[in-house]
Amino acid sequence: MSEQALPTLLLVHGAWHGSWCWEQQFAPWLREQGHDVVTMDLPGHGKPGPERIEWFSLTDYADAVEAKLRGLGRPVIVAGHSMGGMVVQKLMERRPANLAAAVLVASAPPGGVIGVVLHLLKSRPLALLRTSLTADLYHLVRSPELAHALFYSDRLPDELAEQYWQPLQNESFRAFLDMLALGLPKPRRADAALPKRVIGGGLDTIFPPDDVRRTAAAYGVDSIIYPDMAHNLMLDVGWEQVAEDLSEWVSGRWPRPG
Repeated sequence: MSEQALPTLLLVHGAWHGSWCWEQQFAPWLREQGHDVVTMDLPGHGKPGPERIEWFSLTDYADAVEAKLRGLGRPVIVAGHSMGGMVVQKLMERRPANLAAAVLVASAPPGGVIGVVLHLLKSRPLALLRTSLTADLYHLVRSPELAHALFYSDRLPDELAEQYWQPLQNESFRAFLDMLALGLPKPRRADAALPKRVIGGGLDTIFPPDDVRRTAAAYGVDSIIYPDMAHNLMLDVGWEQVAEDLSEWVSGRWPRPG
């Protein structure tokens, strides 16, 4: 395969996570299929544990992804998970020349994350209260049990959930406020002709299927729901099907030269 046969895949993580969530298995599998895959840590990320990070905004994150994109200097498909999906939506508004497509993976919807707040108000009110009073988002992921309930289906073994909890870190409260109201994306500014893919998990309690469908509708595409998976589609049981479907979608749109 020639180096330019397929666009590069740039994978962007979500809140509390880092490039590790893609590199655990998802990105290596795609590379084995012949894809050029790049991952990155957003500003302030790559530091496991409760230590606070600066009040980075979604604009700061989008600036970092755009800089990475331009530095690659070739057609790039950018896939963003959760908060990273909203970062990708902000990037789509800027229309960088080498953005070949956008993939939103269990993405924060363009209308914001008020639904998440309401869910947390019912499911873990004390953790949400601590978070609000201290502007410290680590309270929401402070134990493997909380992270398991937030990110994964019951099918994921507890030992794996604990393994995936270890590298979780704090998140910018400013970015959370942006996702709540201050920095919401504007889908009408995105290029309507840009290929887009919107996927989510049927068991996702952060951005449930209805949120995924609304996100897809905002960008004029159909949604794809994986019924037995929760929020972290790159790590939950069934990630192989998600990776395979993405590989087929990319290869179908950009056929490799004979």
